[in-house]
Amino acid sequence: MATMFEPSLSTTTRAPLFSASALSMADSLPNINFGFEELRERMARFTHRFDDFIAEGRKRVLEERNQFRMNVAELHGKYHNIRSNIRWHLTEDQRMKRHSIEILSHKSSVHVQNLAKEAAETSEMHAAIASITSQRDARSAQRDRLRSEITSVQKTISQRLEAQRQHAAYLDAQARHNEPELEFWQDYLCLRIEGAGMIDRLKFVFTHVDERDWDREAWFELCTESRDYEVMEMRPKVDKEKIGACVERLNENRNLGIFLKGMRELFVEGMK
Repeated sequence: MATMFEPSLSTTTRAPLFSASALSMADSLPNINFGFEELRERMARFTHRFDDFIAEGRKRVLEERNQFRMNVAELHGKYHNIRSNIRWHLTEDQRMKRHSIEILSHKSSVHVQNLAKEAAETSEMHAAIASITSQRDARSAQRDRLRSEITSVQKTISQRLEAQRQHAAYLDAQARHNEPELEFWQDYLCLRIEGAGMIDRLKFVFTHVDERDWDREAWFELCTESRDYEVMEMRPKVDKEKIGACVERLNENRNLGIFLKGMRELFVEGMK
């Protein structure tokens, strides 16, 4: 604190430089009041206020520090809680994602299997279609071939029927022509004609060939299957060379009457 200077005091208390009593120098100095007590009180009050300010500051700093620590602890707790929640959420999210990935993987696997199955079924269907198409084409070709063969067979049958009708007409005309001649030869040669039990075979039976037994029969079977006739069986046995000569003349001149006459003569000769 500054010392207050009072001029009134200095002017009133100043003694004359020269006095009669010749006072000492110290006595002659002015009496100055510096106010130390007031300064001391003011310093004490200032110190008290300063100490209160310092204590209040310390208290405030301590409270702020404690509050800061509390805030830090709270923030640290919140941080740990948030971190735990984040970890839990991350773990849960990862678990859900893992579960979703497993589901998607399963669905993908099933889808791939379904695609492979569908591809195999499609391949089998294409193969079946190709096989059916091939069978259809083959059957179509076979049907066309059968139609052609049927047409050819029908044409051949028609031709053969026409030829048979013509041959039947010829045989009918020939039978009407040959019937009297056949009756003549049957009566003249004591001959009858029978079936031999086979197609294209005729059995010719002679009687009155044995002078000792007019009822005894001699017969032979003539095969007419081909153009050249052939004697197959006979009873009784006759010389084969002579039979062959008769058959050869028949195949040359186609004269059945002469042939039958020659065969009767061979049977008569063979029974003598």
